[in-house]
Amino acid sequence: MNNLIKTPTKNVGVMPFYEDICGETDIFLHAYNVCLPVMLKGPTGCGKSRFVEYMAHKLNKNLIQVSCNEETSSIDLLGRYIVKGGDTIWQDGPVTRAVKENCFLYLDEISEAREDVIVVLHPLSDYRREIYIDKINAKIKADNDFMLIVSFNPGYQRNFKELKISTRQRFVGINFNYPNEKKEIQIIMHESGIDENIAKNLVFYANKVRKLTELELSETISTRLLINAAKLICNGVNKKIACNHSIIQPLSDDKDVNESMLDILNLYF
Repeated sequence: MNNLIKTPTKNVGVMPFYEDICGETDIFLHAYNVCLPVMLKGPTGCGKSRFVEYMAHKLNKNLIQVSCNEETSSIDLLGRYIVKGGDTIWQDGPVTRAVKENCFLYLDEISEAREDVIVVLHPLSDYRREIYIDKINAKIKADNDFMLIVSFNPGYQRNFKELKISTRQRFVGINFNYPNEKKEIQIIMHESGIDENIAKNLVFYANKVRKLTELELSETISTRLLINAAKLICNGVNKKIACNHSIIQPLSDDKDVNESMLDILNLYF
């Protein structure tokens, strides 16, 4: 689990680039001001994690991120006893550290975590704003500067695990989607250095594929994939080859589906 936990991000240097899509920065600021946790919903690669990094930097807060999976347990998050130098000592987990240090705590793909993780988060996400660590019999209350942020992908989770309504109702929900054409073009240009015409064609291609439900893709073309393709193109890779390896291959192993996406690609490159 330790390799999934990022150490606190120190907010120094240049602020991460982020384009507000539908007023999410304003809602987040209001939620922070009144000590409410936030739930980010949206497809893979639409900017949820970048948004959290941006808001942490904007508010000058350290950020602890955890990428959840089916093995993520409450012990991983709260802490455990470890043996060090012949002594048994307590080591705080990322949730405990975040509460103690008044960080932003970001749990990505929260619905993939085990049920005992959700139980731990309930008192932290309601009016109590506290965690209880039974192994050391300690109750720790969060200060006003602490903020809990979780995210998940509703489309992907439909056939896996859903986040319970009783849990969802504890959060302010912010829905994320892919930017409109104008903003997505600007994002790709900024992140990759690609020229506007190529960025436009990448976005037009993505929007065409996104509308084709008959392809039955579990995930569609994300802004992240478009940026990856643009970076390869800027580095001298042929446009079609870059799109094939950065967009099509990561999305599908189905030969017919891949050929269909390549055929559509020919319309734009």
